[in-house]
Amino acid sequence: MKLLAVDSNSIMNRAFYGIKLLTTKDGFYTNAVYGFMSMLLSIISEVGPDAAVFAFDVHAPTFRHGMFPEYKAGRHATPPELLAQFPLIKELLADLGYPILEVPGYEADDILGTLARDCEEDGDDCVIATGDRDSLQLITEKTTVRLAATKMGRPETTMMDVPAVAEKYGVAPGQLIDVKALMGDSSDNIPGVPGIGEKTALALISQYGSLNYIYDNLDSLDVRDSVRAKLSAGRDSAFLSRTLGTIVKDAPIPHDVKDYARREPDEGAAALLLSKLEMYKMIERLGLDPAKIPAPAEKRAEKAPPLRFTAVEPEELAGFAAGHDSFGVLADTEGDDVRAVCLVSGEEAALCENTGLGFDGALMRALSGGERKQTDDLKLLSRWAYSRGGKTASFDMDTGLAGYILNVTATDYSAGRLALEYGAEKREPLGAPSGEVCDRAAVFGSLCEKLSEKIEQNGQDFLLREIELPLAGTLAAMELAGFEIDPDGLRGYGEELSAEIEKLEASIYELAGERFNILSPKQLGEVLFEHLGLPTKKKTKSGYATDAKVLEELRGYHPVVDAILDYRKLTKLRSTYVDGLLAALAPDGRVHTRFNQKETRTGRISSLEPNLQNIPIRTELGSRLRGFFRAREGCLLVDADYSQIELRVLAHIANDEKMREAFTEGVDIHRRTASQIFGLPEEFVTPQLRSRAKAVNFGIVYGIGAFSLANNTGVTTAEAKKYIDSYLATYSGVDAYMKRAIEDAKRLGYAETISGRRRALPELASANRNLRAFGERVARNMPIQGAAADIIKLAMVRVEKRLAAEGLSARLIMQVHDELIVEAAEADAEKAAAVLKEEMEGAMKLSVPLVAEVGMGKTWLEAH
Repeated sequence: MKLLAVDSNSIMNRAFYGIKLLTTKDGFYTNAVYGFMSMLLSIISEVGPDAAVFAFDVHAPTFRHGMFPEYKAGRHATPPELLAQFPLIKELLADLGYPILEVPGYEADDILGTLARDCEEDGDDCVIATGDRDSLQLITEKTTVRLAATKMGRPETTMMDVPAVAEKYGVAPGQLIDVKALMGDSSDNIPGVPGIGEKTALALISQYGSLNYIYDNLDSLDVRDSVRAKLSAGRDSAFLSRTLGTIVKDAPIPHDVKDYARREPDEGAAALLLSKLEMYKMIERLGLDPAKIPAPAEKRAEKAPPLRFTAVEPEELAGFAAGHDSFGVLADTEGDDVRAVCLVSGEEAALCENTGLGFDGALMRALSGGERKQTDDLKLLSRWAYSRGGKTASFDMDTGLAGYILNVTATDYSAGRLALEYGAEKREPLGAPSGEVCDRAAVFGSLCEKLSEKIEQNGQDFLLREIELPLAGTLAAMELAGFEIDPDGLRGYGEELSAEIEKLEASIYELAGERFNILSPKQLGEVLFEHLGLPTKKKTKSGYATDAKVLEELRGYHPVVDAILDYRKLTKLRSTYVDGLLAALAPDGRVHTRFNQKETRTGRISSLEPNLQNIPIRTELGSRLRGFFRAREGCLLVDADYSQIELRVLAHIANDEKMREAFTEGVDIHRRTASQIFGLPEEFVTPQLRSRAKAVNFGIVYGIGAFSLANNTGVTTAEAKKYIDSYLATYSGVDAYMKRAIEDAKRLGYAETISGRRRALPELASANRNLRAFGERVARNMPIQGAAADIIKLAMVRVEKRLAAEGLSARLIMQVHDELIVEAAEADAEKAAAVLKEEMEGAMKLSVPLVAEVGMGKTWLEAH
């Protein structure tokens, strides 16, 4: 038999500090529970135990405190965010059928030691899972240790057995007790021998075998006199430390290992707890059945009637749509193809397979008909319909978009997960073939009701129905339209880059005095820090750090550093943009990016496959890429960019008189700010002072400190602090807003835009100062960034509608941050430019004017 014995407190601590902050929508911390379960699943997968038992510390003095009252003194108190998660992990483990052990007066380590001894006596194997090295002393031929840790937020374990301990420490596992007796343990406040560190302790035990031998032969040991003196003075402390550091093996627990076999789990209770903690993926990973979650008492009496499925032909599908004013549309897709569709209304569901003949026409009639429709991916349906010359109309719910609006920090907005999150009731499917689309249909009606109620309760109807739902169709049309590329020009640009990269490569080899793989962090680190002797931080297990920040700090130490930074920039331009764009080029000569509407925390749209929002513009070489994006034959690109939209939003929501005055008068806000914070007439403001004022303008509301501002502007920290103080005194409304934004977010638990977009901020209640500071920054900037996102989304919807209403041969093809691009026939380009400017500037009424700067050209570079 193989027993897995888990040091639960240790694993919880590793998880809490190693996994990024996770909370529920209500702000309850869950990262320790999530990390614990992730580690546990990983260890179980690696070990394959026959049974598992979980040892916990009891929050009370142990027998060691009786010997040494200062034992573990000075330890920081357990953070309340972690403390609150211990009862949850115990409850979850119990629901999953695992035994839990905790013994007053003993530590979890003592329970592990006793379990290991019991396994040895019975001839069984014991695997100890822990995040601490204390348990290494327990290793034998039958007992191994899995040291658990997290790396980049992912669980990983290191298997330690007798040979591994010998290789790492040069001693046997049992000798580690005596090593600790000499060196002590600051984390447990075990004193050891003052002045004896780990290196000396390991050397002594490796050479002389034991603490007893060392003290029995102290006068004859081959050691320095200073070491002998320390050992002599620390004799009593050494033996006390050995006792304190020895894991006992006789804790009062059941000694029959068979008693720790896993009981039948309570799947419903476990799934219910995990759903309350919003760990829906964990429910799947544990193989729990969500259907076993007990229904609330009020639901048990009145169970919803079943959902009757009927397999229909295309004409019957169209008839179902025509016969219902309101229905849901759920598609079973593969890529952009719809393999089947299910229409749901009340207690009826019509399922139609795509067998070819008549399917497209029937589905398009369903998508454009009805008075009220619901779906879980409107952009996908819209793209499918538009690609076939159809349209979508009258959709008042997209469950994915509603879920995103209600919880922007989630990562999964599928109907199944949302049903768990919002307690949607699953109808019993009658006559349904097995399939994912039918599972979605069974919860869809209830889910729509739950989400609609929550959206209305939060006052987010406008956000869903006037911004996000219309935008889904706009984005679908933009994805289909794509952006034409000049492939020959792009290839030529790639050849230029390759030639320049070759020159840089030769220069780097000459400057370094050797050839090596420049893109290999390991080889680069060896060249820079070992061969060239450049200053470095501490070396890690994987080698030297050679990221961009490290290299930037090395500028000036050696000319090879500048060459390497240039080499990296050019190779990225070539691989990511030249090779990447050419690979993404469709047969129509255009690149069709996908816009993600449900990803960012602020509400901004992101772009992927390829990401066109990251086309570099700050360098001449990078901005040339825009020259290869062009209008199709007979067309022009019309480009409009909001001017300083975030500062205008700030002026509006902060109601700052001086900032509003500057925007209303149409003056240069950065020059005006420089004039006011430096006490100079505007005509005396130099470009350098304007640049510093710009850094303050854009940095201040995001919580930039004097140190960061000093780095950004090249001034001293003291000067930067003066700039900030002067700015806040000048723009007192902004100062008041920043304080108010944090207070409001603390009181409400979230930050909110003027359109009702929210982001939960549990970090504001954290005992961790860094997390609180992060929450405060987000409380200040989310209402601004989120409002800017809402404004450009409204503008996109308005522009698309207006272009169509005026019958212009023009279409919206691209959005990049605060910039929109329209492709228009040359004859309609001027009108399209006027429409673009008017609709962007009129997208939302603020107390200061919105300004969009418009340009035209054959290429993106010319138009911008």
